[in-house]
Amino acid sequence: MIEFTGQVAIVTGAGRGLGRLYALELARRGAAVVVNDVGGAMHGDGSDSSVADEVVAEIERAGGTAVASHDSVASPHGGEAIVRAAVEHFGRLDVVVSNAGIFNSIAFEELSVDDWHRMLSVHLDGGFFVSQPAYRVMKDRGYGRFVFVSSSGGMFGQPLEAHYAAAKAGLVGLANVIAIEGAQHGIVANTVLPFGFSRMVTETVGDPEALEQIGFLKVIRPELVVPIVVFLASRVCEVTHHNYSACAGRFARVFVGLGQGWSAGRDGEPTAEDIAAHWSEVSATEPFTVPESIFEEVFSVCARLGVTT
Repeated sequence: MIEFTGQVAIVTGAGRGLGRLYALELARRGAAVVVNDVGGAMHGDGSDSSVADEVVAEIERAGGTAVASHDSVASPHGGEAIVRAAVEHFGRLDVVVSNAGIFNSIAFEELSVDDWHRMLSVHLDGGFFVSQPAYRVMKDRGYGRFVFVSSSGGMFGQPLEAHYAAAKAGLVGLANVIAIEGAQHGIVANTVLPFGFSRMVTETVGDPEALEQIGFLKVIRPELVVPIVVFLASRVCEVTHHNYSACAGRFARVFVGLGQGWSAGRDGEPTAEDIAAHWSEVSATEPFTVPESIFEEVFSVCARLGVTT
């Protein structure tokens, strides 16, 4: 059985929806959980401390251990306070599930600078503001697990969500670097791209009758996302630098592949016309590799050119 006895986990955005479910399951499996949530609206307005408090009470009624954090992930001070809550209450930190987020739909041409920055401040800045102090604690102990909640909207695109997609895709880049730098310190970092029936879905679609008629919504119960998050947060998980989609009970790796492409050769002087002439090779997706870092791409190109690195 995958369990977290003696471990401490932070779950941001844990007051409702998927975050609440992550917190409940980690606690059920033995983790002491910092339940972080400002209790704001889906668009990021307002606050309500009872949202996090109620999840803590729910965990405690079930025999678990938890403490509430009402700090915002969207500031360095808030991120530090969330991590400090784990260390001061429980003496350590093993897991961070970076889940906090907001959501709204705005056409790209109508997207304001304020809308853009608000979205990035919660998702991307929030991921950084919590993970950096957490990383320092984990590095000192030689162990840690980061699970960043990204989105297929960021990896593949989603209309009316340029700000949300950019923020979620940015978390993939953040996780990639934490995975590389953390490897020598026992720290792994992965992302999950979840589909789950939550207020994000209900507030986006808006029409309750329409929701009832869409059969797909019936199979994306949020509980179906929890297993992959719990696995990636556990001691059992040794993979790092990976992304996983969780949709309706189907779990699959999501990756960015690098095609073999076309090379002009070591002494070549390629032109735009050469690109056009070799476009099928440049654009081919087979064969491909999945580089573990930028260096792997550079080294592979150098090897192909016969350049010693």
